[in-house]
Amino acid sequence: MSMTANLGLFLLSAAGISLSGVMLPGPLTAATIAKGYQDKNAGILIALGHAVIEFPLMALVYFGFAHFLTSPETKRVVGLAGGLMLVFLGLMMLRAIRKAPGEAADLPYNSFVTGIIMTGGNPYFFLWWATIGVALIANAADFGIWGLLLFAVVHWSCDLVWEQFISMSVFKTRHLWTQKVQRKVFGVCALVLVGFGAWFCLSVFS
Repeated sequence: MSMTANLGLFLLSAAGISLSGVMLPGPLTAATIAKGYQDKNAGILIALGHAVIEFPLMALVYFGFAHFLTSPETKRVVGLAGGLMLVFLGLMMLRAIRKAPGEAADLPYNSFVTGIIMTGGNPYFFLWWATIGVALIANAADFGIWGLLLFAVVHWSCDLVWEQFISMSVFKTRHLWTQKVQRKVFGVCALVLVGFGAWFCLSVFS
């Protein structure tokens, strides 16, 4: 089997692994639903914000700094700071729902900044790259710089496609949402942010 075929097989497997992580419900998904109600292309901007954190992180892993991501100090700082931010954003959404029940609740930042915050404030995102990500980058490096670049593009494309799918789906179906459904959906999104934020904070002390 040629190197090109091997590279293609690796990229296909990397896409599958990436999608399995991307599609897990979490704070980024909840934020995309909230933003998608107002903007069908919110997923693109959130994915771009996600890339601001992810691409430099890939470089750090490649250059051997994965151990830094799993250090207790890093986990404490990211867990506490990110957790508090998620709790704050979740409470802001809950407050917006109570103040204007007939309107869609929203997050206080635009979609691009929201993507940065949701990614940079998630300690388990860094842990994923320090474990599964290390193995993927090591395999990609076997194919040289082009292998690494193609892997980075494929992995991020999975984020882009999934986030945009969510935001477009929410935007296109929003006319079917009654006020009651709207409040429930945004209430769940807000509670997801608060729940993950609390979990991240508590993980600092475990």
